[in-house]
Amino acid sequence: MSMLDIITYGHETLGRKAAPVAEFGPELGPFIAEMFEALKRGNGIGLAAPQVDRSIRLFVTDLEGDKPRVFINPEIVLTSQETADIEEGCLSLPGLYQKVQRPEAVRIQAYNEKGRPFTVEADGMLARLILHENDHLDGILFVDRLNALKRERALAQYRRLLRK
Repeated sequence: MSMLDIITYGHETLGRKAAPVAEFGPELGPFIAEMFEALKRGNGIGLAAPQVDRSIRLFVTDLEGDKPRVFINPEIVLTSQETADIEEGCLSLPGLYQKVQRPEAVRIQAYNEKGRPFTVEADGMLARLILHENDHLDGILFVDRLNALKRERALAQYRRLLRK
């Protein structure tokens, strides 16, 4: 089994809109298993395929108190009016944490690894995680959700972290 590497800020794949998964073939299972392995190695709670340099619309979550989940070709159907400003981090920006405003609840439709559709209604941390990972599929990083001044400061902080 090959080990997937998590790519970091500045890599072109992270800024690209990912393509839909066209085939739910036998290679999908091992890839998903490798994604969960990479997620565990990174001590993360969510990982999108673009973060391992695969530009496809797939992400996995493994939040404490929730079951591991796989979302393929997800679509956000609904988000709540209520928002929350909560600190986020990202495996592609290791060591950087910033408060990001996001809807508190979400309804998402997606497919599992067998190509079966499902819908999830989530709030709190799971909703935030889903929205964060789904952003990766559109080439959006959490720092892109900050205003220009906060984003500049955050990226300067990230560059300092890299030099340490």
